[in-house]
Amino acid sequence: MMVEMDVQGITLDPISNMPILVLKSKETNDILPIWIGVFEANSIAMYLECMTYPRPLTYDLVTALIESLSSTVEQVNIHTVKDNTFYASIILKDANGNTVEVDARPSDAVNIALRSGSPIYVSQEVLNQVKNGNKEIDLEEEDIKEWIDSLKPEDFERNIEF
Repeated sequence: MMVEMDVQGITLDPISNMPILVLKSKETNDILPIWIGVFEANSIAMYLECMTYPRPLTYDLVTALIESLSSTVEQVNIHTVKDNTFYASIILKDANGNTVEVDARPSDAVNIALRSGSPIYVSQEVLNQVKNGNKEIDLEEEDIKEWIDSLKPEDFERNIEF
């Protein structure tokens, strides 16, 4: 079973100072934190802040390429976590109705989903693994919510550069 998620935002791990992509279920209080790279976090943050540039950036280019090939991004699936690494797929549909599944890092897939307006899904198995501690995450759901609520815009400005 897949659970539809929204991008809640980007925050920073206070210990490693690495960006964390925070996804939240549309129907429940499930939260999925995924540690991602700075470049990918910058791209997500720029999109969420409605920042535009005169020339296409990488994810804008990829989205334009997909569209120029008469294809659409149907959805993004974060389907597996193995050895503390999340795995995702981008599901594309061409003009003939054929679907293609493309392997992707979750941060890249989410960037493409945001730009294409496509839904983001996480498997219930991944959510269960994270909840049950099979993923090395020491944060409880309530701790994550409290931490997100306490963040201020200046917390992002000093750590993530555009």
